[in-house]
Amino acid sequence: MNSRRRFLQVCSAAALPVISSAVEVMKPFSFILLGDLHYDNLAHHDMKWLDQHHGGDLSQIQNYSRLTKEVMPGMFTAVKQQIAALRESATPPAFVIQVGDLVQGLCGTAELSARQNREALAFVAQADLGLPFVFTKGNHDITGEGAKEAFDEVLLPFMAQETHKLDAAATHTQANHTMTYGDAQFAFFDAYDKTSLDWLEAVATKRTARHLFVIIHPPVVPYGARATWHLYASEKTKAQRAKLLDMLGQQEAMVLGGHLHKFSALTRLAGRKSFSQLAVSSVVSALNQKPKAELHGMPGYTGDQVNLEPKHAPETAGLRREIYASERKQVTAFEYADTAGYAVITVNGGQVHAAVHSGAQSAAFQTLKISV
Repeated sequence: MNSRRRFLQVCSAAALPVISSAVEVMKPFSFILLGDLHYDNLAHHDMKWLDQHHGGDLSQIQNYSRLTKEVMPGMFTAVKQQIAALRESATPPAFVIQVGDLVQGLCGTAELSARQNREALAFVAQADLGLPFVFTKGNHDITGEGAKEAFDEVLLPFMAQETHKLDAAATHTQANHTMTYGDAQFAFFDAYDKTSLDWLEAVATKRTARHLFVIIHPPVVPYGARATWHLYASEKTKAQRAKLLDMLGQQEAMVLGGHLHKFSALTRLAGRKSFSQLAVSSVVSALNQKPKAELHGMPGYTGDQVNLEPKHAPETAGLRREIYASERKQVTAFEYADTAGYAVITVNGGQVHAAVHSGAQSAAFQTLKISV
C-alpha cells in the first residue's frame, strides 16, 4: 500500500483532519528585498524652489544624483545576476520588494515630480530583472510641491499593475494594499496616511495565510543612532504605537522596512508573542563596500547606539538613550551594520530566512532566521 493511501486511512480512523491539497502543494519561494533607492537627477529639480525651501538638501541631492548614475546600475546588475542564480535553486524568486523612497523627491513642481517618477520606473524596466517590482510609500516619494499628486498619477498605478501580476484578486486604489503569494500575505502599509492603522487591523483580523509580512518604510522598533525616527515615536501617538506593536506581536508578523539607510534585524516581544523587523538600505556608495560598525546580539542594543552617528542631533542624545533603556526590556535579538545592498528572503514552509548582501557582492555577509 502506498504511503499516501496509508496516511489517509490513519487520519480517517483517528478522526483527524486531513491537510488540504492546496497546502500540500505550497512551494518554497524567495524574493529580493531592496531598501531606499533615492533615484535622482539634478535635472529633476527646480533649483530656485530648492534654494528657497530646502537649500540644505542640495548636497544630498547632488550625491544621490551621482550615485544614481554611477553606482545604481551596477547594483541592479548584481541583483539581476542573483535572480538568475536563484532560478536554479529550491526557492525560485517570485518578485522584488522595495521598501519606499524609490525616488528622492524635492523636485519643486508636480511636472518635475512626475518626470522623476516616470524616469525611475523606466530605470527599473531597463534593468530587466524579470520579476514583478512591488513597493511601499516612503516619505521622499511624497515630499515637495506636487509630489503627492505625482505619486498618485505615476507610482500608484504602477503599484496596482505589479501587484496584480502576482495576485489576480488584489485590486487597490491607494498605497495601503495587500497581496497573497503562496502561503504568505504581504501588507503594504502607508506610514503617511492616518487611516493606515485601522486598515492594518482589518487586514490582520481577516488573515488566513501562514505568514504575514508588513512592508513599511520607517522602522517600528528603533535601532541605530536615530532612535526617534520610528513610526508613532511622539508622545501624542503613544497609544497608536502600543496598538500597532500589540497587533504585530499577536500576528507574529515580519516587518520589512528601511528609512535609516542601515542594516538591522531584531525581534521584539509584544502582544504576549513576538514579531521580527528587518531593515535594509540600497543607497549603495560603492559596489565593493563592506559592512562597518557591526553590532551582534543584545549587548549592542543599548543607548550607546547614539555614538554610531555622533554628529546627529547631540541635543537629543539623552532622550534617545532613554528610548533604548525602555525598548531593551522587550527586544530579544539584535543585529546591526552600517552597510547598503540588498537581501534575499526565502520562504520555506514555516521557516523564513534572510541573506543580506553588502553592495553588489554575490555572497551574503549575514544570514539569519526572521520567522518567529
